[in-house]
Parts: sequence; structure tokens; C-alpha cells
Amino acid sequence: PPAAVERLGGLRAGAPWLALPLGALQSLSFAPFDLFPLGFLCLAALFWLWQDASPKRAAWTGFAFAFGLFLAGTYWLYISIHVFGRAPLPLALFLMLGMVAIMGSYAAAIGWALARFLPRGGLAGWLLALPAAWVLMEWFRGWFLSGFPWLAVGYGQLDTWLSGWAPVLGIYGLSFAAAVTAGAVLALAQGDVRQRVVAGLVLAALWLGGGALRTVEWTRPSGAPIPVALVQGSIPQDVKWDPQTRRKTLDLYRSLTDQSWGARIVVWPEATLPLLYHEAVDYLASIYREAQARGADLVFGLIRYDFETQQYRNGLAAFGAAGEHWYYKRRLVPFGEFFPVPGFIREWMRLRNLAYADFHPGPADQPPLPAAGELLGQTICYEDAYAAEQLAVLREATLLVNVSNDAWFGDSTAPHQHLQIARMRSLEAGRWMMRATNNGISAFIDPRGRVVARSTQFVPEVLRGEVVPHAGLTPYAVVRNWPVLGACVLGLGLAAWQRRSARRGAAERV
Repeated sequence: PPAAVERLGGLRAGAPWLALPLGALQSLSFAPFDLFPLGFLCLAALFWLWQDASPKRAAWTGFAFAFGLFLAGTYWLYISIHVFGRAPLPLALFLMLGMVAIMGSYAAAIGWALARFLPRGGLAGWLLALPAAWVLMEWFRGWFLSGFPWLAVGYGQLDTWLSGWAPVLGIYGLSFAAAVTAGAVLALAQGDVRQRVVAGLVLAALWLGGGALRTVEWTRPSGAPIPVALVQGSIPQDVKWDPQTRRKTLDLYRSLTDQSWGARIVVWPEATLPLLYHEAVDYLASIYREAQARGADLVFGLIRYDFETQQYRNGLAAFGAAGEHWYYKRRLVPFGEFFPVPGFIREWMRLRNLAYADFHPGPADQPPLPAAGELLGQTICYEDAYAAEQLAVLREATLLVNVSNDAWFGDSTAPHQHLQIARMRSLEAGRWMMRATNNGISAFIDPRGRVVARSTQFVPEVLRGEVVPHAGLTPYAVVRNWPVLGACVLGLGLAAWQRRSARRGAAERV
């Protein structure tokens, strides 16, 4: 009815303000809420708001949507920066809102470009231009200026039929499927009969095809089950480095490790001890001797200082029958592990007794770690959010291990989101993952991305389980992100050609 159309037009006029809560609502599609329909429905609403918008309004609408998404979805940055990082409140708010605004700027650029150059309605807009532009934006922000590949829309579809596409096309393939679903929803709501039929067929192909792919075993077991113990000390971050609690922490990890014997691999979390490696040599040597006697290999995270280069590195070590092997974290956390700030700000941080020393990243190409006769594809903390970077080791690695310290984020949504990301990596790789964290959520994840066992948060615990080595490569491990990126570029090209042809035809008729 005309009145309803008028009201909808009024809503579009206030698009930026409406987009802000829509973005916040989309954050509920991710863990721990897992309201997966909001992932594509909120995106469909954004696509609708972008229709017929001027480039300026489309830019502000995209900015507001992404600002709302990351403000609600990554509010826990404030906890790590202010509560545990001890940054003053104004600085913490500036850094958190600055990060959120940067994420918003990517969506603003996409909104402007769509309004300026591409169709936003019709099948070319709904099923090609809008989904392709959104996924290219997710990929770009995942690596540009170090990148922040968090809250990709595909993560919210991990427990749906669409997840069958993950071992084939990876997280961005899953995001593309979710974005096309959003466009198809819009086509079903606004299109003519032909457009609705096409949209329905595309939806059926995506969801039924994904459901069928979920039944495929892309990799195969390559060895017997291996008993593993994940040690979770649950040391609060605000007391971890307090000298008065150091002895208690060392005794706790010794006690928990003693409870782990019988496991073939014992895994400690990231930066486990409140000591540098050279300060913990005697302590570790006594535990390692016991591990050798018990037939166990130790895998543990620890900070290491290189006296020759005078550099700090966030390391992961494997001590066992194959000797001593180290991996050094490649992807460092801005404002957590390094500080991209001028020298005068660094000096001010030093005077305020704030953390100011940089860690240094490890080499880009590092071999998998040996443990229990297998090779482990390793990541430290949020490195596991960089999907394609773990794929190179899968030709050798038969298991995955991730160590993390999510204590920086307290009792927030961050540990749940991080576990969801780890699940996606297991599904893409077709490998079991051992995930050890300081205070939860530690977990065993199978090759289908399912959590087989998980720890209780904020409780000292030894989580026991078995993992099965797997060999073989998923399609995604072979093709990486190139098919999805190529399809997105092709989709944008076809949509631009369709718009130009439509305008040329309209001009000739006039």
C-alpha cells in the first residue's frame, strides 16, 4: 500500500541511524549467542538500505552498520586495554573506538563504491554486486595494515548447512554463501516472479549443496588415537606477573602437570609462566625429566628473550623424543604485543609504567612442531584468525595446536568467539585441534569443527582427550582463497557491465 511504501522510504532516509543497531544486532549471530539467521538477515537489511542511496548516504550507512557490529562484537577490547593493560580511560576509549571506526571505514568505502559504480537492485545487484563487494571487504580488512579478520559473517554460519562449503572454499567462501543468502532474501521480498524463482533456486543450491558437502570426509586418519592433556591454570591476568604470586603459579602448573601423566602429549597455554624462558630453565628441566620417564612430550607457550638481538618473542616449544623445537608467533597484536606509536608516546607510556616494549615476529616460514611422532600445525593466540596462513604446513602436519591467553578479555564474548574461529580452522583443514588456554575455553575439536570436549572457564583444570592424526588435504588447503576472490571480482565485473548496458539501452530509448 502507498502508506507502507512511504513509511519504508522514510526508514531509508534515516539509513545511517537504522544501520547502527542493525550492525549491533548482527553481532548476535556469533558465539556465544549463535543466532545464525541474524547473520544474513541483518546483512539483507543493510543491502536494502543501500538501494537508491546516494554515494554519501551509502558510505555513512555502511560506516554505521560496521561501527555497530564491531562496537557490540569487540567491546572486549576495552577490557584488555584498560582493565588489564592499565591504559588510562580516555586512551582506552580512544584506541577501542579508533579500531571500531577503522572497521567502519571499510564498509563506508564499499557503500560509496557500490552507489557510484554498481547496481544495488535486480539480480545483478542482489546476487552479484552486493555479496561480492562485502566479501572482498572482509578479505581486505583481514590483512591490510596487519589486518583484523574478526567477525567475518561466515563464522556465524558454522553450525548450519552452509558450513559444508568451509573445507572447499574456506571462511570467505562461507561468507560469500551467507552474503548471497542475504541478497536472495532481498530478491524474494522485492523481486518479480522471475527474480524470485532464480533467488529460490540459488538458495536451494547453496543450502542443499552445503548440506551434502557436510557428509564428505575430505581427509583420512593416518594413525592411532593419541591421548592428550590440556593444562589450564586459570591464573587471573591482573595477578599473573605479580612477584608475590609467582611461586603459587609455578606450583600450580607443576601439580596440574603431575595430574596429566598418562597422556602422550601435554599442552600448556600461551606464555604459561610469569617468567622468561631463560629464567625457567631449571624449573622446566625437572618437569621435562619426569615427562621423559612417563613417555610424554611437552608443548608449552613461553616468552623468550634473545640476548644476541635483544628481542622478545612469543614462543611455542615442543620438548620430547625429537629434541627441543621452537615456533615464534608471526602475527602480533597491535597495542598488546607491539605499539605502532611515535617515540614520544612510547616514552610517556614508560613514565606511566605502562607496557611499552615490542615483541618481534617470528619468520614467515616455520616448520611444524614434532610431538608424539606426529607434526603439529601450530598457532599462538589470534594467529588462528588468519585462515590461509596455516595451510602451508598441512602437507606435513597431521594435527593442529593452538595456545592462547584469553584471560585478557575477562568474562566477555571474546573467548567464545575465539573458540568459534578455532573450530573453523579445524573444519577448513580437516584436522583435530588441541586448544589450550590460560583460563578457558580449552577444547578438543574434531575435523568437522565440532567441540568434542571443553574446559570450564576460570577453573584450574586438566582436560583429557584423544586426538587422531589425519592426512590428506581439503580442497581449500589446495586452492586457498583464490576461487572465492576470483568469483567476487568476476561478479563485480559482470554487475558493472550489466549496469552500463542497462544505462546505454535506456539512453538509446530516449
